[in-house]
Amino acid sequence: MYQLSGVTKRYRRGKATVDALAGVDLIIEDGGRLVIQGPTGGGKSTLLQMLGGLDRPTAGTVELDGVDLARLSEARLTKVRAQNIGFVFQSFNLIPTLTAQENVETALVPLGVKAAARRERAAEVLASVGLGERLSHLPGEMSGGQQQRVAIARALVKRPKVLLADEPTGNLDESMRDEIVELLEGLWKEYGLTFVMVTHDSAIARRAPRLATIRKGKVAIADNVDA
Repeated sequence: MYQLSGVTKRYRRGKATVDALAGVDLIIEDGGRLVIQGPTGGGKSTLLQMLGGLDRPTAGTVELDGVDLARLSEARLTKVRAQNIGFVFQSFNLIPTLTAQENVETALVPLGVKAAARRERAAEVLASVGLGERLSHLPGEMSGGQQQRVAIARALVKRPKVLLADEPTGNLDESMRDEIVELLEGLWKEYGLTFVMVTHDSAIARRAPRLATIRKGKVAIADNVDA
């Protein structure tokens, strides 16, 4: 479970001080699914970075299973990210010279998984996202939607507890957007993930059971009766 208390992230812009997050309190239960929506610059990605331990708050606590990520050493925080948190981004962040299978395997190297087991797990998770016949293809030989599926497989291959997605459909057309969202929703249920997604897309936000709207660093939470 995530529990955020009084989370503030303050930046300096010249002589001015800007609060990207302003005293955020938030609980996300294990296995929960939350979409974060708001205007550009409102703090969406900053909040996701806090959840993923990619940034530290100026004030407040970010607890995952009772451990405050903000106070961990960099080494321990890196270990938590490697073991427990999967990330999917708008830009697929694939290594262009590696095959789909090799790209997925990279997530297992820091965990000390042996080569044969890495290959087996990468092939298995690529099949689960519909790319079982694309293992040896390079990113440049795949469509945008297929590349995002590889990125999703890379996030899931380490069997994380949490999946964080930052605008994962931002580079895709509408039909491919719907395919990727349906895939993510299916994987959330199948793997019992705690799943948090940032989006500017209201069509995606309406599908989530719980919506966090963030404006000027302030968060409002609402249950989505239409989801």
